[in-house]
Amino acid sequence: MRLDVEVPEADVKHALEHAASDLAASVRVPGFRKGKVPLSLVVARVGKDAIWQEAVQSHLESWFWRAAATSGIQPVGSPELELGDAPADGDSFRFSATVGVIPKPQLGDWKELEVPGADAEVPAELVDRELELLRSAVGELAPAGDRPVRAGDTVVLDLVGEKAGTQRDYVTEAGSGRLVEELDAALLGMAAGETKTVDVRVDEEKTSPVELTVKDVKEKILPELDDELARAATEFDTIEELRADLDRRLGEELEAELDAQFRESAIDALVEASTVELPAEIVDRRAAELWTGMARSLEARGISTENYLAMTGQSSEQVVERLRAEAARAVGREVVLEAVADQLGLEVADEELEAFVREQATEAEEDPGETVARMREHGAWERLRGDLRLRKALDEVAGSVKRIPVDLAAAREKLWTPEKEKQASGMNIWTPGSEEARTK
Repeated sequence: MRLDVEVPEADVKHALEHAASDLAASVRVPGFRKGKVPLSLVVARVGKDAIWQEAVQSHLESWFWRAAATSGIQPVGSPELELGDAPADGDSFRFSATVGVIPKPQLGDWKELEVPGADAEVPAELVDRELELLRSAVGELAPAGDRPVRAGDTVVLDLVGEKAGTQRDYVTEAGSGRLVEELDAALLGMAAGETKTVDVRVDEEKTSPVELTVKDVKEKILPELDDELARAATEFDTIEELRADLDRRLGEELEAELDAQFRESAIDALVEASTVELPAEIVDRRAAELWTGMARSLEARGISTENYLAMTGQSSEQVVERLRAEAARAVGREVVLEAVADQLGLEVADEELEAFVREQATEAEEDPGETVARMREHGAWERLRGDLRLRKALDEVAGSVKRIPVDLAAAREKLWTPEKEKQASGMNIWTPGSEEARTK
């Protein structure tokens, strides 16, 4: 596919200023300290052509990927680029990119698909659990004395290990599963001031010692589950009124969750019924994006990836394999929904898009006009149009498949048929060798 790209004047100006600033750090001009040379002198010293080449080299890739995302295409591999002339002052910049894209899938007939969907029925145990969580939230922590750690105690720990690193004053609830299984099991029965060395599994064959020290132990003193608790912790006067409200709210949440699960099941069933080829490059790129996002999230919480792997008992290879499976599933869904939108001719009009943005901005207590202008300026406008187009496609698929009871689907799954023996997923991850293997 050939993609013709126009970079707006504002983005060109930003790239030039960024390039000039980078070059200023290395240019030496008598009378100025290194890195403190005014931009006008940098331009005079190195020339506009050099600054433009630096700007293109440092920004071209991001310009291409933003244009690809805005256009809704899924590029495969690196593009072949044809650059236009350097823009005059105040002009935009144009270039073309020819790039491979994911082949269009052969869609199955989603109107013939049977997808299990559960009804929202709130079990009494779920309401009881919410009430216990309320008791726990308003309960008070008190010193546990000399007794050993029990499940449910709040403990302060030091964790020191060669592979796991060091975590000081780590607060957790004993038996909650927040620690790896070996540490969680060893913690129960320890006392404040006690230190124990625990072997934690690093991978399927190796373990690494972690020094576990209990620094403090507190237990929760829970209030009685009665009308007094309802009045003190909620706006209700009786525990029965609170229980009825919990049942209603949990029902609404469960219905929304089950609806989301049904929609996912519907698109996954269509992916399964379609013929989809996903190039390995795009799956790897999406998996890398997921890994980067996870690493940033961990870093924001003060946890290194090494500590995360040690604390969860996973190897980096296991995490990468899991993220790659998630990436393949996500890309497969997107490709199939794009094909559905194309087949049905679905579009998102400007008025519809702006109304959605204004509604979301109002709910977030942001200025709707400023939000619309910001999204248009930074290229998020067309990306959101593409997202809403896929949501429309998912609405069509989820509304057209045949919804069947979960127990009926489970019963059918247990039945063996000759077709099941032959059935296989229609989604393949394409590699250069796979085409060769298919032709032999």
